[in-house]
Amino acid sequence: MVGSEPADEIRERHREARERARSMGPFRAWIDGERVEASDGATAETRDPVVDEPIASVPACGPEDVDRAVEAAAAGFADEWSEVTPAERSRRLFEWTDVLADHVEELAFLECLDTGKPRADARGEIEGATDTLEYYASVCRSQSGDQIPAREDVHLFTRQEPFGVVGQITPWNFPAWAAAWKLGPALAAGNASVLKPSASSPLSTIRMAELTEGILPDGVVNVVPGAGRDVGQPLTEHPDVAKVSFTGSTAVGRGVMKAAAERVAPVTLELGGKSPFIVFPDADLETAVDAVAAGIFYSTGEICDAFSRALVHEDVLAEFTDRFVERAESYVLGDPLAEDTTMGPLTTRDQFGKVSDYVDAGRREGATLLTGGGPPDDPALADGWYFEPTVFGDVDNDMRIAREEIFGPVQTIIPFGSYEEAIEIANDTDYGLAAGIGTERTSLVHNAAADLEAGLVYVNEYGPILPEAPYGGYKDSGIGRDLGQEALDHYRQTKTVYVNLDDPSL
Repeated sequence: MVGSEPADEIRERHREARERARSMGPFRAWIDGERVEASDGATAETRDPVVDEPIASVPACGPEDVDRAVEAAAAGFADEWSEVTPAERSRRLFEWTDVLADHVEELAFLECLDTGKPRADARGEIEGATDTLEYYASVCRSQSGDQIPAREDVHLFTRQEPFGVVGQITPWNFPAWAAAWKLGPALAAGNASVLKPSASSPLSTIRMAELTEGILPDGVVNVVPGAGRDVGQPLTEHPDVAKVSFTGSTAVGRGVMKAAAERVAPVTLELGGKSPFIVFPDADLETAVDAVAAGIFYSTGEICDAFSRALVHEDVLAEFTDRFVERAESYVLGDPLAEDTTMGPLTTRDQFGKVSDYVDAGRREGATLLTGGGPPDDPALADGWYFEPTVFGDVDNDMRIAREEIFGPVQTIIPFGSYEEAIEIANDTDYGLAAGIGTERTSLVHNAAADLEAGLVYVNEYGPILPEAPYGGYKDSGIGRDLGQEALDHYRQTKTVYVNLDDPSL
């Protein structure tokens, strides 16, 4: 369904919101503890996806700016951060999270305006970002090496040491939360960061970096906005960037990996997905419908672990489908600044075009469009990149809409008849980020969780995502993990020290 506000009210609210956002600026690159312009003065606009109007100008940085940021990070690391104890790093990270907690509403407002997320969702994600940084502030002090009792005449131990300068690239769909996923473990391990946010939605990330002022040493956190070819590629290829972490599409991730391989730099890649949710015949259908709907319609489907393939047992296919279509049609499309909106627009014009093309492909391939399929029939939303919750039935797993990542609110329902068939269909994909299981049987939970080729398995829910647990995928969904203690390990190098001991004689 759509909201009931007239177009002129929405446009006026967003005009005022954009003025408010600009008053928080200017939004500039954050390098060496200062707001800076791009070296050549170039700028780009971030746009409001509700009315397709510019929000603010930000620097369109380039290779010279990456050099400046890397130099600042190297100096910040060498001059102070590398000498700070884990206890002091922890204290400063906690101080930063306290400041962020005081700015939750401001950051959520920027995230909502920049991405089109409903305000409640944006608020929850800012709180998730703060929680993630708090987690790494906590585990920062627990870092330790090992003493290895190999021989009595050798004192053998390991040290965990930071890389130094790390390069981090975050996506446009979860700007603040993704930045916290990157910065938390990197800073806790003792590194300095140069982070490139998406050019489409950089505002909340820039503001988060500004809020480190007076807390973290200058140069330890640097944010350089700009296009991938102008900032992301030079950052990945930079000889003084010792480690790279990237979240984004699989196609771009391959390029990041190749560039890093040229100089033997380690990478963490969190890439695409085509995640299945298996609805077994004993599943509580209300619970399953809620889980699958949340997994494909949250954030307008612009989520890498989206449950974009609902695999449903033939015994419950008809009832599940009817319930799911009804659930899809219950979402309230409207102004994301309004608290009653449950689905906002897609974030960019390009993404709207991509989703539209996939829906057309699904029709051509013979899938049955059950609901949605395009922008809502509401003049008040005509200027934004809105797309109705869309459901396809009669889908075969070989169709493009079942194999390729759409990154929009498009669900495919695929029937199966046996446990073996369900697992086979679920694993018949190039991706392996997430999977879901709907069942009331413990044996099915444990067996399916073991058999599914995915880095994350959700049971009867979509989420939660907690900072304590590693997050990442199999196959084309990436390498390494964000979150958890495992992410901390990705930002440290192990040094083994042999101390040879003489006989104890006087």
